[in-house]
Amino acid sequence: MDSRQQFLHKSDEMKEIFLSHLSADPVIFGFDRNDLKVLLLKMNYRKQWLLPGGYVRKDEDLDEAIVRILKERAGIKNIYLEEFGVFGKKNRSELYFEDFDETLFHKQRFVTIGYYALCNPARFRLIADEYSETCEWIYVSRLSEVDLAMDHREIIAKALLTLREKISYKPIGYNLLPEKFTLSELQKLYEVILGKELNRGNFYRKIMNLGILKKLDEQRKGGAHKAPDLYSFDKRKYMKALANGLNTW
Repeated sequence: MDSRQQFLHKSDEMKEIFLSHLSADPVIFGFDRNDLKVLLLKMNYRKQWLLPGGYVRKDEDLDEAIVRILKERAGIKNIYLEEFGVFGKKNRSELYFEDFDETLFHKQRFVTIGYYALCNPARFRLIADEYSETCEWIYVSRLSEVDLAMDHREIIAKALLTLREKISYKPIGYNLLPEKFTLSELQKLYEVILGKELNRGNFYRKIMNLGILKKLDEQRKGGAHKAPDLYSFDKRKYMKALANGLNTW
């Protein structure tokens, strides 16, 4: 069955199962090799890249839908997802299916709800769905080279902006860094997300004032310079800061 037939074959069934005009698109950021990545699917149809989004069943909540969609489309599960925006420009999705007639379920006007998450890519084994040629982590710094469909470039940009705003009052790093890490590794995570360099002294002072780190009686071995101290997150204090926000950042 070719890529066009895939959509035609399931169109009538999808009309019975899914809500009309509503979809959900997750923007999953991963921190890997001191750089930020985003999870994308390369579709069989048109060979363009898309976020691993999908439609909402008539019998499920929206938050349940995004969890199911992400698992079905990419094999990703057990991550915390947060809603961040609504996208509803005219023809944002219809034009992608312009080769089909108006009876196709997918060729409706869909307003989509954006969710985002931060995770460690090493935790997951990606599994592309039947509509996709591949499912991959793509470096955010290389997105300009990627043929993104619909308005998914705009959705990713809004998700990244939301993430940058969030880290001014919420801690990050718990699921992104190894269990033991250096302050320079934590600083690199913040710099990659913010897209700018940070003053080392100011960053170290501020991050230590948050009270969410535990200094370990260990050092990172193997470098040419003095071995840096290792740290871990104090889970109880981290989760409290995640719930209540940071007052000293």
